[in-house]
Amino acid sequence: MYTLMIALFVLGYAAIAFEHSLKIDKAASALITGVVLWSVYILGGADLHTAEHHLLEHVSEIASILFFLLGAMTIVEVVDAHQGFSVITDRIRTTKPVALLWTLAWFTFFLSSVLDNLTTAIVMVSLVRKLVNDQQMRWFFGGIIVIAANAGGAWSPIGDVTTTMLWIGGYVSTGNLMTYIFLPSVAALLAPLMYLSFTLKGSIERPELPSSEGQSPITPREKTLALVFGVGGLLFVPVFKTVTHLPPFMGMMLSLGVLWVATDLMHRGKDNAARSQVGILSVIRKIDTPSVLFFLGILLAVASLQTAGQLKDLASGLDSAFDTTTQMGVYLVGGIIGVLSAIIDNVPLVAAAMGMYDMVPGTYFAQDDFFWKYLAFTAGTGGSILIIGSAAGVAVMGLEKIPFGWYLKKISFLALLGYLAGIAVYAVQRWIIFG
Repeated sequence: MYTLMIALFVLGYAAIAFEHSLKIDKAASALITGVVLWSVYILGGADLHTAEHHLLEHVSEIASILFFLLGAMTIVEVVDAHQGFSVITDRIRTTKPVALLWTLAWFTFFLSSVLDNLTTAIVMVSLVRKLVNDQQMRWFFGGIIVIAANAGGAWSPIGDVTTTMLWIGGYVSTGNLMTYIFLPSVAALLAPLMYLSFTLKGSIERPELPSSEGQSPITPREKTLALVFGVGGLLFVPVFKTVTHLPPFMGMMLSLGVLWVATDLMHRGKDNAARSQVGILSVIRKIDTPSVLFFLGILLAVASLQTAGQLKDLASGLDSAFDTTTQMGVYLVGGIIGVLSAIIDNVPLVAAAMGMYDMVPGTYFAQDDFFWKYLAFTAGTGGSILIIGSAAGVAVMGLEKIPFGWYLKKISFLALLGYLAGIAVYAVQRWIIFG
């Protein structure tokens, strides 16, 4: 049973990694893997009542993450349906490659920290299509958007799914995370940008936009209001958690409810056709449900390995290979997890780490201590090294049809450069603070 579960886990991950070749969506592979692993665990002789208890405990944790994601994705879709992001993006005018690169990269970096890296990547790719005509240049900008979105999401509790998992699980707090991870995240983006400032050549040719894009039922005032309510609602979530100590998804649901009421009042005087175009009941159908189901399946799969004991054994193996009672050992373990997240999705890696190590006071694994903040950075930014290593990368790959080999040749070195620079900044920062 023990070995069979590992084999099935690897097989499931292979199906996820090669979804484009197999023509099978990764959500389907993840769901099958999660359910099959739990079935094998129970059929292998585990006590049914104990297994069911552990399963329901994990489901409650997973549900809080999924409800959080559903709320956030709905809010972002509502803002996008109201063209709220154009209030910001329409102000980008430069056509110089380096200047445009820096503008888009830093805008992506900070937008990702407020929204999330996946949504930000989608929004920014849409923007790049309006600013850059040449396909190869668009691919290049898309690669930098992946790096910037993942770096920006790493230092915010709502910017990346893995960081959100650590935050919701109580492994890191909002203030501590942002204080310690901001500078390493800046370095992860700044290093490739500095390199490109001396090497990027060519010019930007903007595509010709159609003279009319159709009559929109959204007024400029409504665009601004949707942006303010949407982004304000997302920023309110950490504040809500701090004040009430309720799970973050409760704050997200409250923000969604307020936005829902605001948009219904905003459009109540319009005809049914206009209201159906931008109303939440219409927008909610656009939610990326397969991504939510993918997270459900993969988190169930990891939970089965945590319950069956494989993750604890992996932790023991890492402890044997690298002494995690020392700083160097923790740096190596966290760094390896980050690099692995470029090959394997960072969501299950972080979930595995959360199952491998306990928050023991007085160790590097205590709440808000060395390892968890470091893991938030490495798992969040390490996925940029390969285009399949992060949700943002997969989204950009799908939208722009970027080949895996092209990204490996043109972008992977830049992502690795930023990754190592961020680790160096984290180490120096910790040395300055703690000596």
